[in-house]
Amino acid sequence: MNHKLDTETQVFFYEQDFYVLSNFSAFCLMWEGRRFDTSEAAYHWEKFRWDAPSIAAQVFQAASAHEAFKIAEQNRDKRRPDWDDVKVDIMRKILRAKADQHEYVRRKLLATGDRELVEDSWRDDFWGWGPNKNGKNMLGRLWMEVRADLHAAAAA
Repeated sequence: MNHKLDTETQVFFYEQDFYVLSNFSAFCLMWEGRRFDTSEAAYHWEKFRWDAPSIAAQVFQAASAHEAFKIAEQNRDKRRPDWDDVKVDIMRKILRAKADQHEYVRRKLLATGDRELVEDSWRDDFWGWGPNKNGKNMLGRLWMEVRADLHAAAAA
């Protein structure tokens, strides 16, 4: 079984109780003057918005987060050339926007306390921790940054 129960030190958010933190969760997002159904769609749209606007339009019009992902994967060769250099910062900004725009997302994020956030994805060892549980878990790390920012803002 790939999905784990949350512990006193870790929260797993691929498909469990904190699914709200997944980019596939159904929380619309106002991003760059457009309304996206999910943060996943906004993220993939960013790959193409400048260099391949017709593909960006397909991503924007995708019927689901999964379809947006598939369109992006099928067009990897057309994404912006600096994508690997900018993708983490773009994702950070998208996650902050999601938390800013949805009180429920903020409450769930803050409910994780100071536990490590882990995207329990067995497929992705960059955004998640991957099949061997030794991936970068960048999505979890970015959510922890957003959570720290929320705590700092509340303390100010």
